[in-house]
Amino acid sequence: MKKLILLNVGLATMLMMAVSSLAQPAAATTAAIEKDLDLMRRDLRSEKKQILAMNVSFTADEATKFWPVYDAYAKEMTGNYDKFYTLIKDYAAHQTTLTDPQAIALIKRWNDIQIDLAKTREKYIPLVEKVIPGRKAALFFQIDRRLYALMDLQIASEIPLVTH
Repeated sequence: MKKLILLNVGLATMLMMAVSSLAQPAAATTAAIEKDLDLMRRDLRSEKKQILAMNVSFTADEATKFWPVYDAYAKEMTGNYDKFYTLIKDYAAHQTTLTDPQAIALIKRWNDIQIDLAKTREKYIPLVEKVIPGRKAALFFQIDRRLYALMDLQIASEIPLVTH
């Protein structure tokens, strides 16, 4: 329970930092956005596995079976987020000259990426369930989803809104 409390405190701290950045000016350079995204991705990737290991206790047998499945899942999720980061960079490069059709195309691409993320999670639920008990699988996906939600909030706080 203490580990989950630490996770929640850490998430709350990061959440407050992300929300505080919402008040930042709308004009952001492509380079600044790219730098922020790269730093955030490195930080989250390096700590995500540690956070999961701290909060989901695996037997030796479960760990041996779970981590390869997790690594495959993380690789697919990273591929989806790579598409998302490409979209953000595209938006940042064109935010001041964005036409109505370009804006609609971007939001459709964003929606397609969100669908792909959901499909990846759906694909891995039965795979994770095969290697660890249901309660541990549920806990893994809860923690994983919170981490991705935090990352999504951080990203959203860095992206200037479309001007009209």
